[in-house]
Amino acid sequence: MAKDSSIEWTHHTFNPWWGCVKVSPGCQHCYAETFSKRVGQEIWGKDGPRRFFGEAQWKAPIKWNAEATADGERRRVFCASMSDVFEERADLDPWRTKLWELIIETPMLDWLLLTKRPENIGEMVPWTTDWPKNVWLGTTVETQKYVDERLPHLLKHKSKVRFLSCEPMLGEVDLKHWIKPNRSKGLHGIDWIIAGGESGALARAMNPDWARKLRDQALSEGIPFHFKQWGQWAPSDHLDPGQKGNVLDLDGVKMIRLKSKKIVDRSLDCTIWDEYPVNQMSRKPSSEKTSTKKPAQKNQKNQKNQRTKNQHKKTSLQKPRIKTHNFPEESRCGLSASPLPIKKSEFGHEYKP
Repeated sequence: MAKDSSIEWTHHTFNPWWGCVKVSPGCQHCYAETFSKRVGQEIWGKDGPRRFFGEAQWKAPIKWNAEATADGERRRVFCASMSDVFEERADLDPWRTKLWELIIETPMLDWLLLTKRPENIGEMVPWTTDWPKNVWLGTTVETQKYVDERLPHLLKHKSKVRFLSCEPMLGEVDLKHWIKPNRSKGLHGIDWIIAGGESGALARAMNPDWARKLRDQALSEGIPFHFKQWGQWAPSDHLDPGQKGNVLDLDGVKMIRLKSKKIVDRSLDCTIWDEYPVNQMSRKPSSEKTSTKKPAQKNQKNQKNQRTKNQHKKTSLQKPRIKTHNFPEESRCGLSASPLPIKKSEFGHEYKP
């Protein structure tokens, strides 16, 4: 669990439990498994136990919801970064039930349920057509094989937002058969696309053209695109001259292994892509009544100051967690002193209650 998460596309993370089983190539170098072993938790694998938590853990989202309500700004919660909510284990059922209840209790939090097991969603959630307005369903699709296997299961659900995480991106993916709604097959469209390379000691490199083609598919259909990171490998033209590291020729692209993914920024073709789905839900729970009484004249100055503070909060909340990178003059971008443009608008398919 983490408030103000370092993951670029969420505000908070919440884990109803820790532990999972690897199911596809994207799991091969699982950061969650590595971290859990680092802190002495042997909770991975089919026969391994899962780590559960007490009430203090479960009360945190209630507090986040109250803060979001007070600020008038929704928060995104990634669930779950250390497990898969839809793992098929009977001992997880009571904890899933507890999670569904928590989601209902926190209407100012948008719950991002990301899974590699979308085939289990229908059997495990208590909703069919009437989904809570604050549930975003997502699946990981690291290669074309998993695009074709997982998207039919994800896109049949009528959640308010359906999103893809192409991270770690291990090959080129084509979404042409899935990107639009297909009413004849009962499939909804894609509302958000995340892409990124792999990080960690054994990370595999991502060809920049894979990310470009995915971005172009998203833009052609007006779908928000979020480029999360290059990971442990970055194109040589994104780095300062003389940057040292192992070199890999990936289909004609020179990739350099980094000591830290933070050495390079998150730009793709000189732009930071921080786009999110439109959220037109009420900023306050519908049960909350808004007073129509006009403010007293003497309080107008205080209210103006408060509005200024609220605007500052909104700006701070939406500001990308990156440091602007100045490209050397000889780089492909040709920027030597100008900050990178940031695409952080919220647009795309309308997101309404």
